[in-house]
Amino acid sequence: MTRVDAAILPGRALGVLGGGQLGRMFAAAAVRMGYRVHVFAPDAERAPAAVHAQRAVTAEWDDDAALTSFAKGVDAVTLEFENVPTPALDRVARHAPVRPGSRALHVAQNRGREKAFLERLGVPVAGWSRVETVEEAAEASARLGGPGLLKTAGFGYDGKGQATLDRPADAAAAWRAIGGGPAVLEARIALELEFSVVAARDASGRFVPFPPTWNRHVGGILDLSVAPATLPPDVVREANEATEAVLTALELVGVACVEFFYGADGRLRVNEIAPRPHNSGHWTIEGAAVSQFEQQVRAVAGLPLGSATTRGAAAMANLLGDAWAAGEPDWAAALRVGGAALHLYGKEEARAGRKMGHLTAVAATPDEAERTVLAARAALAG
Repeated sequence: MTRVDAAILPGRALGVLGGGQLGRMFAAAAVRMGYRVHVFAPDAERAPAAVHAQRAVTAEWDDDAALTSFAKGVDAVTLEFENVPTPALDRVARHAPVRPGSRALHVAQNRGREKAFLERLGVPVAGWSRVETVEEAAEASARLGGPGLLKTAGFGYDGKGQATLDRPADAAAAWRAIGGGPAVLEARIALELEFSVVAARDASGRFVPFPPTWNRHVGGILDLSVAPATLPPDVVREANEATEAVLTALELVGVACVEFFYGADGRLRVNEIAPRPHNSGHWTIEGAAVSQFEQQVRAVAGLPLGSATTRGAAAMANLLGDAWAAGEPDWAAALRVGGAALHLYGKEEARAGRKMGHLTAVAATPDEAERTVLAARAALAG
């Protein structure tokens, strides 16, 4: 079991590696609880998280002196995205506890390592193969014998670095589409739905999951999340057990998300692991007794984890840069929809496909929450 350290009490400093919206929402929760927050990122001074930070360190991930100075100025460190280079994490860990640590990051950064880790753990995944060349892609497709997705092994997100590969003859086109390089080919399965489990784990091993969240993606980007997902009780139990097994094996302290496929065959399969708070857990800010970001603060600081009890059903709709295509969205119209809450991330430029914010709604039922949040988003167009 992981060693339990003394709690880091409010008034002290917590560090965040990465300056995006997840860091911003973590920092907001930490500041509300009385902590000081320091942010480290190549663009930290201009990053969304800087608005809540008492110190923003702008430096590259290979700047050992800047990393050391940053680490010596905080009492514990967390991360807000999984593409932090592990050598940077190891450098920081020499001077301050890092939660989660480099083991979780190392596994999550590479789809091949992630799939192999899950298989060793006995957690079900869809059929897959490692791919290093276009020829191997064609051979893997032949072995798969059906529809597949070719995905870059690392640095893929929001549908980027993915291409369909349904037969060996498609290998060359799919290989070009992902830019070549190490990849995995995954079998595509007939889906009933996609869902995720966001959960917290503390240094003593206590595990607190939020209810499973149903997710809809458009163009590979999360579009809508609704909680709780409508699933058979045995599937919920299996998903929670799998999530706890993953977080325990990774010795993860903090908040993480495990994404699942629930197949038309009634079987559960893990898709991906995110060793950090997740877009599909944003509904917890309004919809749960303690949000995923407060849970992250509690876990990183060594405080007792809070309750994952919900305040009813909840839904979250992403706001992409596309919503600005015709000018400033009509915020007033969206907020006239009763029950809608607005979160904007403070990003300087709205681009198509870029996550700029989200809307949430809490209601008595999942259907009502979904209708409310979609109505608020539709109202943005005026």
